Formats: sequence, structure tokens, C-alpha cells
Amino acid sequence: MRDNKGFTLIELLIVVVIIGILAAIAIPKFSATREKAYFAAMKSDLKNLASQQEIYYSDNYTYSSVVADLGFVESNGVNVTIAGEGTTGWNATATHDALTATEGCEIFYGSAPNPGGPGAATSPGEIACTS
Repeated sequence: MRDNKGFTLIELLIVVVIIGILAAIAIPKFSATREKAYFAAMKSDLKNLASQQEIYYSDNYTYSSVVADLGFVESNGVNVTIAGEGTTGWNATATHDALTATEGCEIFYGSAPNPGGPGAATSPGEIACTS
């Protein structure tokens, strides 16, 4: 008898099928995790923006809609739009380059109206996201 060492074609085929099944399960979970990370970055940026607005307000007694005035830096891929400057309040929306234009987060403070963008913030300081 010969001493055959190695794997048969059937054994290799079964291993490849098992790896394919595991990949089919893991890839959608990975995509959902990436999306959660995008939303976490947008929420973090809006919280940081709120802090910078309060610092600016304590120095100037008004809110600003100019990001450069606040010293605020957006995270990579996050786009923050500020509106409603003045002494009564402000609002902002955040979107991410990797998400659709209808997905994002919003926040408002003071008597500034709800920005009407993605999300549905109902009370001042609340960060609301579409997902």
C-alpha cells in the first residue's frame, strides 16, 4: 500500500463551503458595525459642537454659525451644518460621507427651531438620528 498523505478534493470543497457560509453571516454584521461607528462619530461631533457653542456664548453673549469662529473640527467624513445664530439659540445637522443624504443626526438649543433635517430632535440638547 502506498502512504498517501494530504486532503481529498471533497474535504477541501467542504472546507471552502463552510468558510463561505461563515463569511455570508459575518459580512452583514460588519457593515452594521461600520454604520454604528458613523452615527457615533456624528453624535460625538454634535456634542463637541454644543460645548464649543457654549464656550463661544460665554465669551461673546451670542451663538455662532461659523465653524471657524468656534474652533470646532469635524471628524473625518462628517459634515456639520450650523444655523440659527444669535442670542436665542442655534441648531445643527450632521451627515456622513459614507451614508445617504437622508441619514444623519441633528440637535438644537435654546429657542432655535428644529432644523428639520435627518432625525427628529424634540427637545433642546437632544441628539436625534435617523437610525
